[in-house]
Amino acid sequence: MKPLHPFALTVSAPPHRHCGVTVRSRMLNMLLALVPAAGMAVSTYGMAAVRVMALSVAAAVLAEAISDRFMERESQIHDLHACFTGLCFAFLLPASAPWWLVAGGSAISIVLGKMMFGGLGGSPFCAPLIGWAVCRVSWPAAMDIDASMLTMDMTYPLAQLKNFGLQAVTVTETRELVLGHQLGGLGAVQIAGVVVGGIFLLMKKHITSIIPVGVIAGVAISAGIFHAIDPTTYASPAFHLFTGSVMFGAFFLATDGPSSPNRQIPMLLFGLFTGVMIVIIRVYGAYPDGVPFAILLANLFTPAFERIRPKPFGKR
Repeated sequence: MKPLHPFALTVSAPPHRHCGVTVRSRMLNMLLALVPAAGMAVSTYGMAAVRVMALSVAAAVLAEAISDRFMERESQIHDLHACFTGLCFAFLLPASAPWWLVAGGSAISIVLGKMMFGGLGGSPFCAPLIGWAVCRVSWPAAMDIDASMLTMDMTYPLAQLKNFGLQAVTVTETRELVLGHQLGGLGAVQIAGVVVGGIFLLMKKHITSIIPVGVIAGVAISAGIFHAIDPTTYASPAFHLFTGSVMFGAFFLATDGPSSPNRQIPMLLFGLFTGVMIVIIRVYGAYPDGVPFAILLANLFTPAFERIRPKPFGKR
C-alpha cells in the first residue's frame, strides 16, 4: 500500500470554509446603517451632533489602541468595531453632553465593555451600554438634556410622562415622533433613520428579524395592557414604540451577537423579555427611557435563554 504524503492530512482550526463576510465588512455595513440616523441628527442639532459623534468615535478608537498595546496584542482597530461602538454610544447621548463625558464614556465602553473580556466576541454585555450605564449612574446631571444649550423648540416626551403624567405630554403624534421631533439620545430618537438602517441590516442578513420583532412585540403588548387598564394614566403602545431609543435598541443594541442568544426560540424570548422590561422600567422605574437598562438586564439572562434547546432526536 502506498504511504500517504506527509502533508495529505493537514489539520487546521475551524472554520474550514469561509462565507466571505469579515468583521471589517460587517462593521462597515453596520456603520452605513447608522448613516441615515446620523444625518438626521446633524440636520436637527447641527455641529453639536457632529462634535459628540466625532469625539466619541475618536475616543473609542484611541482607547482600543491603548488597550491593545497595554495587553501586548496585535491591534484590531482596522476591523472598525471600535468606530461602531463609539458611534452607538454617541447615539445614546444628548447633543448637549460635555466633552469629558463623551470621551470618558466612550473609552469606558471599550475598556470595560470589550477589552476587559478579551476583545471582540467575549463580552456578555453590549459594550456601548456599559459606558452609558456608568455615565448615567455616576454623572446623572451631565447626562440630562440641557435644552437651553441646544436653542431649539423641542420637548422630551418621556421626561414629561415620567415627571408630570400623560396629560403633560405635548408631542403625541406618531408622525412627529418618527421624524425625530423630540429630545433624547441625539441619534437614537431619529426613528425614521434608525428603521431605515435596521431594514438595511435585515436585507444584508447581518441581523435576524427575530430579536427586533420580539422587542417591538414585547413593548406593544405590555404597553397595550397598561393602556387598556387606564388610558388616562398610561401612554399608548405607539407612544412607547416611537419615543426614546426603543427602535435603536431593537435593531442595533439588542442584536449584539456575543451578548444575545443565537437560536430562534431563545432569541424570541430574549426580545420579548427586553420589550416587557422597557415598559416596566418606564412605568415603575426612576429613569424615563428604560431601554439601555432593559437590554443590559436581558444580557444577564442570555445564558438562561440559551439553555432552552430542542430535545435530541430519538430521546425519550
